[in-house]
Amino acid sequence: MKTTKKIACWLGAVMLIAAPFALQAQDTARYTGTTLSNVDYHHGQLSPALGVHNIQTMRANRADTSNSWTYNHAPMLAYWKGKFYLHYLSDPVGEHVPPGQTWFQQSPDGVNWTNPVPLFPVYKIPDGFTKPGRADVAKNTYAVMHQRIGFYTSKQNRLFALGYYGIVLGKKDDPNDGNGIGRVIREVRADGSFGPIYFLRYNHNFNEKNTNYPFYTSSKDKGLVAACKEILDSPLLMQQMVEESDRNDPLIPLKKDFKAFSYYRLPDQRVVGFWKYALTSISADGGRTWQYNPVRAPGFVNANAKIWGQRTADGRYATVYNPSEFRWPLAVSVSNDGLRYHNLLLVNGEITSMRYGGEYKSYGPQYVRGIMEMNGVPPDSVMWVTYSMNKEDIWVSRIPVPVIDKETGNVNDVFTNLPAGKELDRWNLYSPLWCRTEIFRQGNEKVLSLHDSDPFDYAKAERMFPVSSAVVAEFAITPKQADNGHLDIEIVDEKGTPCLRLSLDSTGTVYTKAGYRNRSIGTYKAGEKLTVKIELNAATRFYTVTLNNGKPVNNICFAPIAKAQRIVFRTGGVRRFPDADTPTDQDYDLPGADSRLKEAVYQIHYLKTQTF
Repeated sequence: MKTTKKIACWLGAVMLIAAPFALQAQDTARYTGTTLSNVDYHHGQLSPALGVHNIQTMRANRADTSNSWTYNHAPMLAYWKGKFYLHYLSDPVGEHVPPGQTWFQQSPDGVNWTNPVPLFPVYKIPDGFTKPGRADVAKNTYAVMHQRIGFYTSKQNRLFALGYYGIVLGKKDDPNDGNGIGRVIREVRADGSFGPIYFLRYNHNFNEKNTNYPFYTSSKDKGLVAACKEILDSPLLMQQMVEESDRNDPLIPLKKDFKAFSYYRLPDQRVVGFWKYALTSISADGGRTWQYNPVRAPGFVNANAKIWGQRTADGRYATVYNPSEFRWPLAVSVSNDGLRYHNLLLVNGEITSMRYGGEYKSYGPQYVRGIMEMNGVPPDSVMWVTYSMNKEDIWVSRIPVPVIDKETGNVNDVFTNLPAGKELDRWNLYSPLWCRTEIFRQGNEKVLSLHDSDPFDYAKAERMFPVSSAVVAEFAITPKQADNGHLDIEIVDEKGTPCLRLSLDSTGTVYTKAGYRNRSIGTYKAGEKLTVKIELNAATRFYTVTLNNGKPVNNICFAPIAKAQRIVFRTGGVRRFPDADTPTDQDYDLPGADSRLKEAVYQIHYLKTQTF
């Protein structure tokens, strides 16, 4: 008997050891690179993908009487007839705390977005409704929204928005327990108006008789009915509804609790699927069956947040996700064949202040989604994704394709001389609504303009140059004021570590960071151009700063780096909150959360670099 137990234990140990090797041999998506993120930094110490623009589309503000709700999350994106379309779910304060509704925005260029308008409005649950195993009884209770699939462009080239009305009756209730109301569909017209709302699919307690909107089959719109049938006949679309649908829904191929499905197709038409936790599997029949139960993609690091995968315009593949057990940073990884991902680059490494507390509001840029294969191809071979920041504000990112990890040529960016609309193609931007970072034309000149009127955020523009231990950077900048605002200028390495920092403070002083202290090296005046020349030798840790062609000022780097990679212009100080030890849930609002500051503006005329 003892011998039998020993053999059984030995076999079990062998199986545990062998399991990873069996998985490595399996035909599955995997990360083969060596770069990993460091959660102690918001940017994860990841080198950026060149030319990414991060753009805020909606900033929560409780003082805004037209849209005062401060829990905003799970955005979805489409591109149709020359415009971007976005919608996101919203609750007044916290996650799954009713009432809920879905808001809608559109944009001609991905940069300038309309104010949000209701798409799927609040929905009253029938009084007296109960759930199995719960004592709560609905009384003047409203549904919450929860959607894993947001848009569908039909074969007749009509755009439809989708949402799901779930039910939360009390604390710790789940809108995705199969006991919700159902999924709704609504046409989005080219002029931005909407068609009527219909139910696409009911949960088991609901039907045409006890719901507020008609079932799609009652519509006289043959195009809408056809679109609904197209959705219901697609296993890949239905798979995205698994959490919200009835647990025995026959149209859901894989009924297990795998969350937030996204997918793309390989050249041989096999489908690669991704779920939360970077679970993955492959289907050879369009999602009807899967080769194996989803497993963690080897090498991928991802927690309980969405992961997005797609084929890019250059024939490669990209996944965008949070490569940590937290919801920061947001990164992109690239694959040549859709199965082996070889790098990890930064998309958004910022975490703005969470201004409003609320239930289950996680810090960071999270719940990323791109544009599904039938939902349009944006111009310029660019990949676009959307996500929420802190489950509070809504953002999009423009990621150039091919995804590039380095700059190979010296910078000579005289903005007036660069082609219209292309001036910032090789700049990395962080552009909140109250801190716009953009090209601005004044007379015959174009400048890169950094605005800031947000007490909780900043504008940022970064420019990569060839990696080198010796670099000369020259630029001219006009501060439009000298009595408010703040601008930091840093040269950093590939991990985002700064070796030097120049600052323009709110008293008209230019100073540099000298260890613990700041050292004044000059002054500036409002409305007057300031020319700056920085000469850095990272090997010796010395640099000089020359202002307005004056006498060079010698300095020593406050932190060592081996080589420099980029220059950073930022209208605020370094942020280090939250960190890995910050309490999970913020239950307080920040003082002055609705306030706005007097605007500060900094205009950059040109940037030139030389590396040696």
